[in-house]
Amino acid sequence: MASAVFLADQGLRVLIVEKSDKYGGTSAISGGGIWIPNNHYFARKGGKDSAELALTYLQAAAGDQVDEGRLRAYLDNAPKMIETLTRTSRVRYAVADKYPDYYPHLPGALPGGRTLDPELFDTSELGEELNHLRKPSPTTLLMGRIAWTARDAHKAMARGFGWQLLILRLMLRYKLDFKWRRKSQYDRRAALGSSLVAALRRSLMDRDVPLWLNTDFSGVLSDNGRITGVSVVRDGQPLTLRARLGVILGSGGFEQNQALREQYLPQPTRMAWSATPPGNNTGAALQAGIAQGAATALMDWAWWAPTIAVPGEDKPRGIFAERAFPGAIVVNGNGQRFVNEAAPYLEFVDAMYRDNQVTGGNSVPAWVIFDGQFRQHYAMGPLMPAQVMPDSRLRKEWRNTLYFKAETLAELAQLIGVDGDGLENTVAKVNDYARDGIDPDFGRGGNVFDRYYGDSTVKPNPCLAPLRKGPFYAMRMDAGDIGTKGGLLTNADAQVVREDGQPIEGLYAIGNCSASVMGTSYPGAGGTLGPALTFAFVAANHLASQR
Repeated sequence: MASAVFLADQGLRVLIVEKSDKYGGTSAISGGGIWIPNNHYFARKGGKDSAELALTYLQAAAGDQVDEGRLRAYLDNAPKMIETLTRTSRVRYAVADKYPDYYPHLPGALPGGRTLDPELFDTSELGEELNHLRKPSPTTLLMGRIAWTARDAHKAMARGFGWQLLILRLMLRYKLDFKWRRKSQYDRRAALGSSLVAALRRSLMDRDVPLWLNTDFSGVLSDNGRITGVSVVRDGQPLTLRARLGVILGSGGFEQNQALREQYLPQPTRMAWSATPPGNNTGAALQAGIAQGAATALMDWAWWAPTIAVPGEDKPRGIFAERAFPGAIVVNGNGQRFVNEAAPYLEFVDAMYRDNQVTGGNSVPAWVIFDGQFRQHYAMGPLMPAQVMPDSRLRKEWRNTLYFKAETLAELAQLIGVDGDGLENTVAKVNDYARDGIDPDFGRGGNVFDRYYGDSTVKPNPCLAPLRKGPFYAMRMDAGDIGTKGGLLTNADAQVVREDGQPIEGLYAIGNCSASVMGTSYPGAGGTLGPALTFAFVAANHLASQR
């Protein structure tokens, strides 16, 4: 969608084809944040950043996994992209100046300013097109229906000053919008990834760029090594679409293709564990590129995120912020911790797989354990705090499926098949750590990123609290993802390249169907969408230059 906006503004005719009957894909259910070093929003607030500082950080994070030319293309173009998008489209962002980079210990990291958070967007501007916008994930909405920015969500979760008044204001804004609530139970405003997608769709409408829904991509067309179009099936009708200048693949990864998961990803692996929309990202672009001789990279990696399956929902929910809340721990089948629970989600699932190899299959799945005190005050997946959603109001079918509950740790361990002695010993150790605020095993709460989602009212460590008050609870965590990381290898111009490094003329790949410019790292919130939008800008400019 972004590349189409950039191309249309250069006078080119563009067509977008979308496989499903909804537009927005994974982006629409995401947080919508973009990681843009040296951006103008941060600079306006007096922030200090530079491309060289960010390059130092990325090289430390990604090592030698990514060509420096691609890294520099990203860092040079990311600020230009967001400035252009802000100036020419309906897309609006604000800087999350307190959201730290994910690896604060690495050189070049910043304690905030590189992640941008979408502003709210009034969806009434979409007219009938609102009906085709993919609905946001319930986890991204206050009370499942009220839009709020990531900045607001963070303030509430961390219990920052005035968080209760903030929630009251948001609820009143929603309740008083009588006219809109007669049309829909959902907020008129879109937030997070839904805001980004809605703003892009409105921007496409401003430019009369067509977007075909229910149009399945079946392959690229080539002539003497140059890509000349695509073959699609629209509403059951096979069509050939010719492209004068080129084709940009932006179709997502292959996480919804079990055969490809079995071929490339660590085992065990299940597409049912992925938090992305079922049936969407099946690797069609990847396979089409490979058929044209494209090189690939990072095929054994995903944008890992632990997930919890909710009965009756079509996809599991990613668990992002909740792992940092004090009073919950994650254990393997031996009842032992194996990771800093507040770690970035990519590293969290990577640790699940690493521990699974060591323990012989006891950490995939893992289990999050918490007590009645945690349950009273904090959310965990679909379980809202008991002070607003007591156990008596939870769906009966959730008991012993979504969550397990027992009066003692020993009983809980037996319910979920975890070693009871191991769990009790682990809880005893964590309770000691909470007293002093130091986790000698994994350093939980020991850096600015961990503490971002901690409870600021808990001392001395906002991420550590004892587990003492029954009943005790457990929920299963799977080795999920928010997309695959590996894909078609591209150059600094977003062109797909062959094994010898030469570009396939007329073929570009952006987003998760391309190999990530971040390598196996996840440098900050928006590390997927930031490069996706940036290389959309790069691809559009390079393609337009071929006229």
